[in-house]
Amino acid sequence: MSAGTIIARMKAAFADRNARRYLSAVVVSGFGTMAMSLAAGIWVKSLTGSDSLAGLTAFCFWAPTAAGPALGAVVDVIGARPVLVWTNVLMAAALCLLFLVRSPGQVWLLFAVLLLYGVSFVVLDAAEAAVLPSAVPDTLLPEVNGLRMSASEGTRLAAPLLGAGLFTAAGGDAVVALDAATATFAAGAWLLGTPRLPAAVPRRAEATRGWLSRTADGARFLLGDPLLRRLVLSGAVLMLVSGVNGAAVFAVVDHGLHRDPGFAGVLSAVQGGGTILGGLIAGPVLRRIGEAPLSAAGGLLYAASVALRAAPWEPVVTAASLISGLGLPWVLVAALTAVQRIAPRDLLATVSATANTLLFVPTAAGMALGAGLLALVSYAPLLCAAALAGGLAAAYGLSLGRGRTRRDDGHHEPC
Repeated sequence: MSAGTIIARMKAAFADRNARRYLSAVVVSGFGTMAMSLAAGIWVKSLTGSDSLAGLTAFCFWAPTAAGPALGAVVDVIGARPVLVWTNVLMAAALCLLFLVRSPGQVWLLFAVLLLYGVSFVVLDAAEAAVLPSAVPDTLLPEVNGLRMSASEGTRLAAPLLGAGLFTAAGGDAVVALDAATATFAAGAWLLGTPRLPAAVPRRAEATRGWLSRTADGARFLLGDPLLRRLVLSGAVLMLVSGVNGAAVFAVVDHGLHRDPGFAGVLSAVQGGGTILGGLIAGPVLRRIGEAPLSAAGGLLYAASVALRAAPWEPVVTAASLISGLGLPWVLVAALTAVQRIAPRDLLATVSATANTLLFVPTAAGMALGAGLLALVSYAPLLCAAALAGGLAAAYGLSLGRGRTRRDDGHHEPC
């Protein structure tokens, strides 16, 4: 695929008013979020002197992902667009409570807000996935999902450093003010930027049940659809592999490359650059070959990169970091786009949140598994075994059948 085609597709996405507003909200809100992600740990460490409590801040951010299916069902019950606006508004207000944190005895308030923050991540992701197919033409969904991946990774690279620097220079209040302002902007972008949505789809009688039944419906739909099941389960294994790969990075740097631990930051930056590139080209490639082949290609690239990291040669390991950043976004963009295309609209937030839980929770499990196995075996055979598992998962995800197209009434028929 030519660079001109990729650029043309990205221009088409930015030319769409709703897509442009959505992506601007993702960038600005994500910037504040990522700034807080590192600053929160530094803040807790400075107040308490405890490394374990500082590390617990990251747990607060990501733990609510496990409750994704239930939170997604709540979004479907309330409605995606009101959730997008009011969750950002409420988070901006909740963040202001952190202006009260002044002593170790008030750290509990910081943890409470961070846990609420983690819930908002899950809710907003589900709501965005649900509203985007209505706000953006179907022809632009692959590009918008890919650009979202690139935008998120770009903020992930720059914002934590800014947050840490801002905390050092001006204290926690400055970081809170930045994050509250970006959340307010995101709410305004959604409120003002997506008024031209189609009329709400009348809900089927069975879709009006409570959130608990809806949670089960979402999981049943996701795992019952052949294409979605393959994409999500293969993606879950690949994300488990990514956790093992992440746990081994310091062993690779130390024992394989004989470099200082700080070189892991260089590899992370290279991988982030690959992720930005992968997100940019994911949409046009998906349009050309389809979700299952894109996921399989990305999975095979990622599995190859994990195996290459076992080589004790710096250029190879650096290239492997770039390849891993390139391949893994294809797996995620393919799964997300397939969910948006296939899931019935009145279950879309639930199905999307369930898919996110199945995709992202294995990363944490993989990190724990990798850390435990490194105490028993060398990093090289561990990475080779992880690469083999990733390759098999990618092959499983290559569905030979054709996907299905979502209709507005929630029923389905073959393409």
